[in-house]
Amino acid sequence: MSISSPGIGSNLDVNGLISKLMAAEQQPIVALNRKEASYQAKLTGFGTLKGAISQFQTSVSALSDISKFQAVRGSTADASVASVSASTSAAAGSYSLEVSKLAQSQKLAAVGQASATSAISNGVITFDFGTVDLGPTGSFDPVTGKYSGAGRTFTSNGAGIKTVTIDATNNSLSGIRDAINKANVGVTATIVNDGGTSPYRLALSSTGTGKNNSLKMSVVDDAPGTSTALSTLLNHDPANAQALAETQTAQNAEFKIDGIAISKASNTVSDAISGVTLTLLKTNVASATTVTVARDTASISTAVNAFVKSYNEISKTLKDAVAFNSETKASAILNGESSLRSIETQIRGVLNAPVVGGTNSFTNLSKIGITLEKDGTMTLNSAKLQSAIDSNFGDFAGLFAVAGKSSDSLVAYSGVTDKTSPGAYAVNVTQLATKGSTTASGAPTSLLIDASNDTLDVQIDGKTATIKLGQATYASAATLAAEIQTKINGVAAFASEGSSVAVTSTGGILSITSNKYGSVSTANITAGNGAANLNLGTGVAGLDVAGTINGTAAVGLGQVLTGAKNNAAEGIKLTVTGGSLGDRGTVNYSQGYAAQFNKLTTTFLASDGLISARTNGLNASLKSLTKSRELANANLVQIEKRYRIQFGSLDTMLSKMTSTSNFLTQQLASLSK
Repeated sequence: MSISSPGIGSNLDVNGLISKLMAAEQQPIVALNRKEASYQAKLTGFGTLKGAISQFQTSVSALSDISKFQAVRGSTADASVASVSASTSAAAGSYSLEVSKLAQSQKLAAVGQASATSAISNGVITFDFGTVDLGPTGSFDPVTGKYSGAGRTFTSNGAGIKTVTIDATNNSLSGIRDAINKANVGVTATIVNDGGTSPYRLALSSTGTGKNNSLKMSVVDDAPGTSTALSTLLNHDPANAQALAETQTAQNAEFKIDGIAISKASNTVSDAISGVTLTLLKTNVASATTVTVARDTASISTAVNAFVKSYNEISKTLKDAVAFNSETKASAILNGESSLRSIETQIRGVLNAPVVGGTNSFTNLSKIGITLEKDGTMTLNSAKLQSAIDSNFGDFAGLFAVAGKSSDSLVAYSGVTDKTSPGAYAVNVTQLATKGSTTASGAPTSLLIDASNDTLDVQIDGKTATIKLGQATYASAATLAAEIQTKINGVAAFASEGSSVAVTSTGGILSITSNKYGSVSTANITAGNGAANLNLGTGVAGLDVAGTINGTAAVGLGQVLTGAKNNAAEGIKLTVTGGSLGDRGTVNYSQGYAAQFNKLTTTFLASDGLISARTNGLNASLKSLTKSRELANANLVQIEKRYRIQFGSLDTMLSKMTSTSNFLTQQLASLSK
């Protein structure tokens, strides 16, 4: 293997010369490296900016919630007497509260049984709820738990009769308990062991409180008059014979607000003081406490201060990213980036424009004490803010959040899409939504339900199922209606879709009505051996609401009217619950500053937004630089190789010339001798 040393023959520093030449050749790569470092630094800068914008979005998205600016708080001087909550409609004030009675449910106990599992007769138990009136001569004996005396009455509260069927699968005391609890009829059942000779007592409790939730039960059984008859155990009519003992009387809550006597069926009272919900916890006779309702101005002030702070933080981030130091002549890494100027311009554009579409008196931030200074920061005048809150508390929501308000109480604003433009839109209703229903052509042929007429094929809101009625002789069409309603509403396939029905009897004629509105709402009896007996068949489907929003035909579905496409009101949703046909006033929709900023920052941070577009461009440039550097490095290898060949040839040539020169010098020297 030969050993070579470039330049040894010519005394040239070949390696040094090539090194210097290659240093010059590498300048394009040095430039590429500088570009790469610059691009990487810009990517870091955009990452910091993206994080700041994301943090700003988090701050303003919380302010987009309308409830943040409408908060009202309630409190009591004695929290053990009652708890208080208040809605945005509540008026500020203080009230005296004195509670003399708490609402309670009725509790009943049946006579004891020797066994909880022995068979009792089959039958259908009917439950009705209402008010017991003792009349002028009636009385209640707390020892026996029974009502007595002439003239007492029971008046149904109209909530509907419920039924529970007892058959061979559940005709024991424990089976009856489980059947009642499973049926969800407004009564809970348990078995109490009192330790006597017949210790097992069925205990019933109404789930609803108030004196209008007293219980009346009637039983149609297959062994009336026997010792094991279901009717002997559970027939209970406060106005007549009572098989059960009342262990707790249903009663209303009784209390006074500012000396005004009030009676309510529940301990949770939401209609005594407008916008205020009281939850009564204990009595405080002769020791009234004070209920205070006040605007939650502290939360509003905190929210507005947070908005100002978050804006100033994003403003500083943008300013620092493009800064230029005139003394050091140094520029921030994103100085000159047009995308940052665009972001700043769009943010300022939101602030400089008033909020449109609302009905409130606050249309820009200066109205509440927020000023945009020349340096781009916000300042807040707390005194002016408080004055604005005190003078017009209800309008703050529209200044910051998405807000909608209808001039008609039966046309409720329900929401919008991102395509809905702020504005005031006229509403006209040409058709109200209806529920699907079917009404019998006549009264039931027979109230006796047996194996020949106990099945019905029903179709509710497009879903079908077969129900089986309890076999019994029903006391009335209303009692039979209650059984049909219970069985239909007990179908899991209907319940899972949120479907249910109301079955009523008017003059003995049965009607089945879906709880849903619109064209999806149906209530049909399609077949079954009991259809002919009940004279029920295919009914009428419901109708969708119809009308116009902003003068253009809207899309109706159920009770919801939605603004049509290619319209300023596109996507706005209104729920029409009633009222007349024709013009129904206007609905105002506005996007407050926080809502607009939330939408704007979403576009900034989107995959096709300004920041992503710029970072994608930088990453593409980095990728291109990598390829250019690879090509340049490959080219440098070839250049160096060429230089070495050229200098090798030069070295050889110079070496030969030196050798020739030396030879000639020697020859000339020898001639001179």
